[in-house]
Amino acid sequence: MKWLLFTLILIGLIIWWRYAQIEQNGRSSTKTPKQSKTSKPNDIKEKKSNPQEMKQCPCCGLRFPANEGVGAYCSLEHRNAIDPKGWWGGADWLKSPNYDERPSGTPIELVLIHHISLPPGQFGNNYIADFFQNKLDQNAHPYFQEISDHQVSSHFLIKRDGQVQQFVSTLNRAWHAGASEFFGRERCNDFSIGIELEGTEDLPFQPAQYGALKELVNVLKKKYPIAAYAGHSDVAPGRKKDPGIHFDWNHFAQSAGIPARQLPYGSDKRS
Repeated sequence: MKWLLFTLILIGLIIWWRYAQIEQNGRSSTKTPKQSKTSKPNDIKEKKSNPQEMKQCPCCGLRFPANEGVGAYCSLEHRNAIDPKGWWGGADWLKSPNYDERPSGTPIELVLIHHISLPPGQFGNNYIADFFQNKLDQNAHPYFQEISDHQVSSHFLIKRDGQVQQFVSTLNRAWHAGASEFFGRERCNDFSIGIELEGTEDLPFQPAQYGALKELVNVLKKKYPIAAYAGHSDVAPGRKKDPGIHFDWNHFAQSAGIPARQLPYGSDKRS
């Protein structure tokens, strides 16, 4: 009888211990595992993705990921075109205050080619850009005191190394031609685009400048009904001599695919 009672008690203890273990394991499985001392929050929590940086193409307005496209543009085609605001993606933009609006409805039909160097005969500095932006330090050179109060600009400047800078939107009237006349039409600024070449009347222009001029002219031809190309001296004879005797009109016309009819003053070199 004692052995039977002992056996029943032992079996009861075993059943109780086993039930307690099962209950404890059930509670543990419903708890969130504790974070180990060496783990980082990002090992457990899902990482939040940062919003992708976007850019907007100046030419078409398309928004695209910042790590795509060509610079600020969505495509090479748009980078190489004049955008709707009159700016070319192939140029460095250095905006000038020296411009105003063209007469309403006036088409852009003429490209005028100039030369400039500041100080005269010196190249490779930023004085031309400063001059077009009314920032020229008149104390930097004696010649600058003579021109410091002039307010002029050009749409484009092509430097000796072929770098192109743009100062005025092609939609606006840059102040480059002054008093001028093109076959009876006065005020050439109204209907022209001005392109300055860094240079002088005493030196030939560089191959890189002709290459950049060709590219720029081809872009302009696609955008505007350009009918003629001329020099500043052609529309302001006696007052201006640029681009001068060293500008090779024949080479320019052949490389840029300009027909003879669009060179009304001819393709001979002239001062």
